[in-house]
Amino acid sequence: MHLAYPAVLAALLFCTGLYGVLARRNAILVLMSVELMLNAVNLNLVAFDVWLRDALHAGQALTLFTIAIAAAEIGIGLAIVLMVYRNRGTSDVDRMRDTAEGHEPDRTAATGTPTGSGTGTARPEAAA
Repeated sequence: MHLAYPAVLAALLFCTGLYGVLARRNAILVLMSVELMLNAVNLNLVAFDVWLRDALHAGQALTLFTIAIAAAEIGIGLAIVLMVYRNRGTSDVDRMRDTAEGHEPDRTAATGTPTGSGTGTARPEAAA
C-alpha cells in the first residue's frame, strides 16, 4: 500500500476537524472536532511507522500516548462543558467568553456614575 492513501485520508480528517473547530458554536461539537484532528495525527503516525518499517515501532507507541492524552483531554473538557452548561444553561462557545462568576459589565461609561455607588459621590478610599 502506498503512503499517499493514509496521508490523504489523514489530511481530509484533519481539515474536517479544523473546520469543525472554527465553524461550530456548540462546545461538545468543538471537542469532537479536536478528537477528529488527533485521530488524523494518529493515522499519520501509524502510517509512517509502517512505511519506515521501524523495528521499535515508535510511531505506534506515540499513538498510544496520544490516545491516552486525548482521553484525558476529553474527560476534563466534557466535565468543564457540563459545569458551564449547568451554571449558564447553554453550551454555546460565544456565550462562554466571560466565565468569571459575579462579573458585571462596567456601567460607568453609560451612566456616568460608578457601579454600586448610586449617588455619584466618590468613594472614601478614593478621596483619601
